[in-house]
Amino acid sequence: MHPGQSEYEIAALLASETEQRGVQATVNLIATDERISQFRHPLPTGKKLDRYAMLILCGRKQGLVCSVTRLVHFGRLPDELRRKAEAVAQIDAALIAATRPGRTVRAVLLRGIKAYASHGYPDEWRLHHQGGPAGYEPREYLATPDSSERVTVGQVYAWNPSITGAKSEDTILIGNRSNEILTHTPGWPTIAVEVNGFTIERPAILEIT
Repeated sequence: MHPGQSEYEIAALLASETEQRGVQATVNLIATDERISQFRHPLPTGKKLDRYAMLILCGRKQGLVCSVTRLVHFGRLPDELRRKAEAVAQIDAALIAATRPGRTVRAVLLRGIKAYASHGYPDEWRLHHQGGPAGYEPREYLATPDSSERVTVGQVYAWNPSITGAKSEDTILIGNRSNEILTHTPGWPTIAVEVNGFTIERPAILEIT
């Protein structure tokens, strides 16, 4: 994609690349520039890309769904946006690290809420759902502070923390020893986050200069 394209055009490109790989794009959401801060779940419009784009995809293959968000910025990233991207990466890593067998979904979510506060954004979690278990749907249900279900090995989760203007989302598989990020994008820039002695790589905003 490139500046000057409409959100419709970007959505069409994303759908084409996805379908060519045998994956059905069941959710295809695009926002550019100021619309990223205005909408957390943005249906594409005729708005043309200037500098900043958010692409959100839920793809189904062989009956199973993965969810992923990536952000692209043409030109140097503004300092405020970089701070938000780093903070949301920290929050996402906290959620991923906490999603371990035997822990309640409520406890995992509360770890994320605590991370929002510790990074200076205590109320942002209230502005959009934070994700939850996935598999046959983009989310089997949305995690809430009342979710009493427990995480088990073999489950899939997709967390999607967001701070106005920035977001982090991948799909993870819960393993016996660790979690696997199923939607890792080779070659994409990442932010390395240390959690409990482990390094979790979260997607950074791709800067094209």
